[in-house]
Formats: sequence, structure tokens, C-alpha cells
Amino acid sequence: MTSTKITDTTHPPSSTVHRRIVALAGGVGGAKLAHGLAQILPPEDLTVIVNTGDDFEHLGLYICPDLDTVCYTLAGLANPETGWGRVNETWNTIANIEKLGGPNWFRLGDQDFGTHIERTRRLKEGQTLTQVTKDFCAAWGIKHTVLPMTDSPVRTMVDTDEGELAFQEYFVHRQCKPRVKGFRFDGVEVAGPAIGAREALESADAIVICPSNPWVSVDPILRVIQKINKPVIAVSPIIGGKTVKGPAAKMYEELGIEPSALAVAKHYRTLLSGFVLDTVDAHLSEEINTKTLVTDTLMNNLTDRARLATDVLNFIGSM
Repeated sequence: MTSTKITDTTHPPSSTVHRRIVALAGGVGGAKLAHGLAQILPPEDLTVIVNTGDDFEHLGLYICPDLDTVCYTLAGLANPETGWGRVNETWNTIANIEKLGGPNWFRLGDQDFGTHIERTRRLKEGQTLTQVTKDFCAAWGIKHTVLPMTDSPVRTMVDTDEGELAFQEYFVHRQCKPRVKGFRFDGVEVAGPAIGAREALESADAIVICPSNPWVSVDPILRVIQKINKPVIAVSPIIGGKTVKGPAAKMYEELGIEPSALAVAKHYRTLLSGFVLDTVDAHLSEEINTKTLVTDTLMNNLTDRARLATDVLNFIGSM
């Protein structure tokens, strides 16, 4: 198939084509585009399915980093400087834990602790992660549907030159310093999609893969949901050979692949109906074997998020 380049203007069209969308997201970049889509689409037309391969137990609590980042962002509660954690956070609890000799490598703020404590309590009572997430979204004023990818435990394991590491050990504790050799998703073979995920996928007009890490944010979701019979549009998390946040580019390099938007498109090649890449990577569009949209994909503020979401929705409409 010949690649089709559609170059967007700096101002989004005034009329956005609305579609029923399922967004696959993880991390800060995924949360930002999900927020942009939520600014445009009514609640009934957007479901966000979030990676839970990063979940882990720490200090006796069940922690969902990607799920919380997406929810905090949609609720307007995220720290605007980091993209993760809570705005106006305080750190008294973790400071006291550190003083008493406890682990402090995973920094949790006081408000964040409340989220994890209540989630852990509910899960121990027998509630599903889907139900807990639904209740939390209602409490935070989130109207759109947010689902974990599964209610079953799936754990991302990173094969490195220093042995296999649990994802948060690699990502936070070791600060992504070990060289990556591969990935394993423990438990994925028996994990089914969360309650409501399959229905959302079946009723969607299109699936949007947000600009999240393909290896550790999106691949776990794809492994869980398995079959997708709808148009899939992916947004590259790599701009000019680099990632805005996170280790995706480093992972590509260490796996022997040149990090680029083209590499991301090849990663998803069996799924794609369309691909969105940044203007700095426009020269790669002719090498991508699907329809492409070249636009400004950097999301520095709320306006950028809505603009990119508008571009993506109009791209879907043009297809």
C-alpha cells in the first residue's frame, strides 16, 4: 500500500468528526491524549483502557501507576510539572517512613497514599479493579469510562543485562539504567479483558493507540484484548528519535532498533489503519506502509491536547 500523507494546519478544523472511540493508554503521554479526547467527545463516546502491567504491591498497598496517572489527568488533579502524582501534594507520610528506615525509592505523596489505601481495602474485600476504578472516577468527577485492561494480575517483567527485573524495580528504583534485552508479561496468558472492555471495543468506530511506550504500556493491553476488528490509529510517542518522557527510545536502541516514528509504525504494522507522526518526522511518512497524518504531536498544555485529539478524530473521519 502506498503511504498517504495528510499534513495538518496549525489550527484544527472548526467541525470535528465525532466517533465512538476506545483509547489505549499508559503513562503521561497516553494520559494527555486521553484527556484531549475527553475534552471533545461526550462521555458515551469515549472509553479509555489503561495498562495495568505496571501495577505492583509496595508498602502493603496495591499501586496502579498508569491507571492513576490517567485518572488524575482526566480529573484535573495531576501534577502539571511531572505529569504524574497529584497537584499540591505533600510528603509527610513518605518522609516519616524514610525516617523510620522504610523504603523511599517509590515516592508517594500523602493524597496519593489515600488512593492506594482505599483501593487496597476494597480489593481485599473482593471488589474488582474495574469496580474500584469506576467508583474512584465518580468521586473525582470523571464522566468518561476508564477501565483497567484486566481485573487479573499481569506483571511486566524486564529482561536486562543484570537479570530479570519487575517493571517498577527497573523503571523507578534502577532508573532504567540496566540494558534491556526483552520483556515478559507474567500472567497475561490467563488474563481476560476487564468487565466492559470487550463491549467497548465491539461498539467502537475506531481504536486510538495513544502516544505511550509500545513495549511496556501498549503491548500488555494488546496481549490481553488480543483481537481487534476495528480501524486502529496509533500516535507516535517518538519525536525526532526521542521520547518526551520515559525510556521507549532507550529500549529501542538497546534492542537493536533505531528509535523513530517509523520504528513505532513497524511495531504496530499488523494492526494499523492509520498512523500519526510529528511534523519533524514528516520525511518518514513515505516509508510508513499505511495512511499517515503529519501534525504537531507535542502536547505542552491543555490546548495542545485538544488540538491533537481534534486532528486524530478528523483523520479518522477522513478515512
